[in-house]
Amino acid sequence: MSAPAASSVPAPVPAAGENKFQIYLRIAMLLAVITGVEIAVIGLPFTPWLLIGTLAVLSLVKFMYVIFCFMHLRWDKVFCTVLFFIGLVIAGATMWALLKLFSTPESIPLSVAVQALTGSGRLA
Repeated sequence: MSAPAASSVPAPVPAAGENKFQIYLRIAMLLAVITGVEIAVIGLPFTPWLLIGTLAVLSLVKFMYVIFCFMHLRWDKVFCTVLFFIGLVIAGATMWALLKLFSTPESIPLSVAVQALTGSGRLA
């Protein structure tokens, strides 16, 4: 009898679920670290504009990780990603317009304006 031939069967490859689990675990750890940095930054004596800017950038990074990995936009078609961002821009523009609309003095209800003018809250 001859010696057994070398096996042509490839070595077992880890399942795709394990690979994605590792990816999700790394992203979760990264998001936890970013959240810790956000909490630490709040206590530092920064100027308000620098504090808000830093928190906005860190939140944007977390948002991008979540939408691209946990919402599967990374593996979706580009068209779906574009549709998502179009909706996001429309929602942001609507929020900005409503904030501008209701921050004007003309948007204060009449009863509140009368109370502010009389000072006591009651008409004489």
